[in-house]
Amino acid sequence: MAYTTIKKSTEHFNTKLYTGNGSTQSITGVGFQPDFVWLKQRSSGVYYHRLQDSIRGAGKPIYSNRTDAEGDFGTGTTGSIRTFDTDGFSIGSDTGSNENNTTMVSWNWKANGTGSSNTDGSITSTVSANTTNGFSIVSYTGNETAGATVGHGLSSTPKMIILKNRNSTDDWVVYHESLGNTQSIRLNLINASATTPASFNNTSPTSSVFTLGDWTAVNGSSMIAYCFADVKGFSKFGSYTGNGNADGTFVYTGFKPAFIMVKPSSIGNEAWKLYDNKRNIFNVVENGLNASDSQVEGSGSGNYIDFLSNGFKLRTNDTRQNGSGATNIYMAFAEEPLVGDNPATAR
Repeated sequence: MAYTTIKKSTEHFNTKLYTGNGSTQSITGVGFQPDFVWLKQRSSGVYYHRLQDSIRGAGKPIYSNRTDAEGDFGTGTTGSIRTFDTDGFSIGSDTGSNENNTTMVSWNWKANGTGSSNTDGSITSTVSANTTNGFSIVSYTGNETAGATVGHGLSSTPKMIILKNRNSTDDWVVYHESLGNTQSIRLNLINASATTPASFNNTSPTSSVFTLGDWTAVNGSSMIAYCFADVKGFSKFGSYTGNGNADGTFVYTGFKPAFIMVKPSSIGNEAWKLYDNKRNIFNVVENGLNASDSQVEGSGSGNYIDFLSNGFKLRTNDTRQNGSGATNIYMAFAEEPLVGDNPATAR
């Protein structure tokens, strides 16, 4: 399998930090026009994570730590993301996105614009797919019929799919290849994975479609799905077993990470943790945010991870990501590939 043809990872995924001004501002320096932006306040735990994408349109956040239906802030000066721009995005005065003097983080992915119709599945979908970086955004109207299929547009099999019913208060549902097609896990909860045939009908995704059960959380009236495939040298979706030691497990990704989200899947009471190379530019990486709650950014030895040239290594015995014998699932994106035109160097 050849390494990715992506010459510069930051043209497909990038973390951008900014400080709110309480008014309106344009956030530039992302490096591309993002199609999926995930925002979180770092210094305030009052406001929710805000996830917005180009298919649903600007001004319509959904919240990873909540089951709320999609919001509609509009694209005026008081809104959240108002436009997706050539080098970033513009925001209004929404306090969760732009409160004065608060520090913010945005994680940005490139798909392929506002999307087009896809008829690969039994349900027609609208798909914004970037087959180079293995990421697509999929909008569809479910029919609550077990075995229904939806086209994802990637031409390769997704390893991870994150789904939300936009109109209901159902949980976020996550498919991860490491859990298999009989299991799912929630993005908005700290629960372990569970057997849920109603999620994916005990059927793995293919290179063209993913399959749904009859549950409204995955097959309801107005759905959005974020689909991710492995691209060697750019992205990796896998699992590892914790060793409960401060000299923790090493996880090979084949690249120097720019972003990692990790969750213990075999034990409950632990959140999804998000780390990146902009909030910590040197090892150890310790500034974590929880996808399943609105807490402020945390730090300290319980979060310690090293980002290395070919993967990441846990530097904590904490159960949040390295409990002894615990299975942990993760998604990771590259700062630089391990080999190719831009070989990575250790931090």
